[in-house]
Amino acid sequence: MAKKNIKKNRVVLKISGEALMGDLGYGIDPKVSNSIAKQIKEVKKTGIEIAIVIGGGNIFRGLTAASKGMDRSTADYMGMLATMLNGLALQDALETVGVHTRVLTAIEMQELAEPYIRRRAVRHLEKGRVIIFVCGTGNPYFTTDTAAALRAVEIGAEMILKATKVDGVYSKDPVKYKNAKKYTELSYMEVLEKKLKVMDATAVSLCMDNDLPIVVFSMKKKGNIKKAVDGKKIGTIIK
Repeated sequence: MAKKNIKKNRVVLKISGEALMGDLGYGIDPKVSNSIAKQIKEVKKTGIEIAIVIGGGNIFRGLTAASKGMDRSTADYMGMLATMLNGLALQDALETVGVHTRVLTAIEMQELAEPYIRRRAVRHLEKGRVIIFVCGTGNPYFTTDTAAALRAVEIGAEMILKATKVDGVYSKDPVKYKNAKKYTELSYMEVLEKKLKVMDATAVSLCMDNDLPIVVFSMKKKGNIKKAVDGKKIGTIIK
């Protein structure tokens, strides 16, 4: 079966919680959230529809807490609440630079955000709003990477842009190992077989089943979001 052409009209941007904390080590660095907001505005001007899925690792990591004895479901729900904090911070940064934004949550919190309804999400995009998905899938044992893949498939996005602290996918941690090899292109099966820690296996499998490309790139360099959308060779593409 021939692969479909990638039309970058609608994309899902996955931002890790760690990306928001910058060099602070914890929490949210307003300089980083403002920089992200300005980059998203730049892309938005080109007519691209953008949905964002945000992590919560800068505030609370459910998996880490579970490994130290906390009930896994409880830990994961706490992690979901952390994504709400990040989503509201990013919404504020986006609206400060004039980008109309809606936060959609998988766990109902009506005073803070709209409940996630697929048709409503698509309608927001069609009206030119940026949407921010928070609280993952709303279920424990699923990561925000899986949420990004799921939401991307649901809303008919053409690709996932995964913004991280490193400039692509490496054979091992490039911070710890100087001989780590950077990949410019990978297949879904290579990611799964090599157990590369770019996204969890559930997320990668969902993307593979739906022919959804993933571009992994560094959030640190300004302008990278637009470059990724424009198809410039940055980071690593998985398809």
